[in-house]
Amino acid sequence: MTYADEFLRDVLKRARTIAVVGVSMNEIRPSYYVARYLSLKGYRVIPVNPGHAGKTLFGETVIGDLSEAPDDVDIVDIFRRSDAVPPIVERALEVLPGLRTIWMQIGVEHAEAAAQAEARGIDVIQNRCPKIEHQRLFGELRKGGFATGVISSKL
Repeated sequence: MTYADEFLRDVLKRARTIAVVGVSMNEIRPSYYVARYLSLKGYRVIPVNPGHAGKTLFGETVIGDLSEAPDDVDIVDIFRRSDAVPPIVERALEVLPGLRTIWMQIGVEHAEAAAQAEARGIDVIQNRCPKIEHQRLFGELRKGGFATGVISSKL
């Protein structure tokens, strides 16, 4: 999938609240550090994982289902296998009146679910990571794809 940088930039600029479906409590899992990054960049991150419902992550209570999310969710970021996408998209379309974007993580694609969302006027991004796109589009991604900060010269 190819997306214009201006489109991706607009999606990230207009969003305030992101529900991350499939977020992990494990700090070394991509879903954890992507959600953490987004929260550190000022987005309100709503963690969604039925296995951890009721726990706290990034200052928010983990919810078990999108029906428990606030109405102002702009983006649903999906960290689940592609075959799990359709019911997530259907639920998001059903219960989130402020939804503007369905975002499927790297390796996650589902053409039918994407078409269903697009038919309802929802933007869809597939096989991309909002953390990587944010870093790339807002000047944080360094040479070689790493956003590392200062590297020691004693190597």
